[in-house]
Amino acid sequence: MPSEPLRRQSSSCRGLEEISVVSARMASIHESTTLKISAMAKKLTASGLDIIDMGVGEPDFDTPKSIVDAGCESIRKGETHYSPTAGIPELRKAIAEKLVRENSLRVTADDVTVTPGAKMAVFAAVQALLQEGDECVLIGPSWVSYEPCVAFSGARVAWGKVDENFMSSDLAASINSRTKLILVNSPSNPTGAVFNNAVLREISDLAIDHNLFVISDEIYEKIIYDNLHISIGSFPGMEERTVTINGFSKAYAMTGWRLGYLTGPKETMKWVNRLLSHSVSQATTFVQRAGVAALAGPQDEVASMVAEFRARRDLLVSGLRDMGIPCSIPGGAFYVFPNVSALGGGDAFTDRLLKEAQIAATPGSAFGPGGVDYVRLSYATSQIRIAQALERIEKLVK
Repeated sequence: MPSEPLRRQSSSCRGLEEISVVSARMASIHESTTLKISAMAKKLTASGLDIIDMGVGEPDFDTPKSIVDAGCESIRKGETHYSPTAGIPELRKAIAEKLVRENSLRVTADDVTVTPGAKMAVFAAVQALLQEGDECVLIGPSWVSYEPCVAFSGARVAWGKVDENFMSSDLAASINSRTKLILVNSPSNPTGAVFNNAVLREISDLAIDHNLFVISDEIYEKIIYDNLHISIGSFPGMEERTVTINGFSKAYAMTGWRLGYLTGPKETMKWVNRLLSHSVSQATTFVQRAGVAALAGPQDEVASMVAEFRARRDLLVSGLRDMGIPCSIPGGAFYVFPNVSALGGGDAFTDRLLKEAQIAATPGSAFGPGGVDYVRLSYATSQIRIAQALERIEKLVK
């Protein structure tokens, strides 16, 4: 992306002069690599190529029928008009009850705001908390949209180190007088790392000691295997400095529905709601009704989906390791993040995967400087396709 505003020529009474067609702030925002690769994979598939898409960041399951039926019924009832910016009361109440019951957060419906996707919740929270000159700490390889959200606020990113299992390591070294925020994503995209109590305790201690805010993006909370999910906002002293974000896209296979939510300190939420009121206005009304059904209905399809993801994870990790490709075992989400430094690095290997093996993947560099030796492979595809991908990768590396 250009470092200066793009310009065009315009004629006026003063003659030709340069005028800006995009702001410097907008020109600093990079295109989403994951969405770009997903679009590329779809285009190549449409052209007749047998592309195995392992770049996609969404479950390959259908939204449960009970949720679909609730959304359709809401449309039939005429619930196609504006709703309050913060969300319909029924959904806010259901979310608050879930956060109390499952996440040990002390919230009420008045503390919850519903958004059109968790991504919008992240964006709004970052804009509310950061300003010019501030710094936000991202822990190791992090989701591609975090850094652009920070850049749009006028702040900058500092990268926290992680160990070989992508656990936070020496986070204190990334904190200085300009630090305002730590962004936590557990389970993590792209690494699948799940932060345990000790890691989260260290983050909370640093936040309290240095008077920092924390945004906890918990969108993969339900897709977790061998660990218990812990919300850092439930720790003593963190209630008034933590914004907790979640949504329905991953757990309920509702990516296209665009439904997320957040809760946090009242003063922060006031400004989040003001930003939403002047931008997206609200989440889609009948989609919110579907969200109520998701929380209130049976959860067996979520459990079945997670069990299938676990089987796919084991198949993919085992296959990569058998080829000699180092790969940690992710504790959650549906990605593996193998080290391909011996195969030319993340960018080069991702390019080879697409051109020579017809596998769409995401280079680790898209997730920050700590990811340059890695590639993200999504196992949100069938075991048959994963087995085929492993065969193609083996031919490529040998």
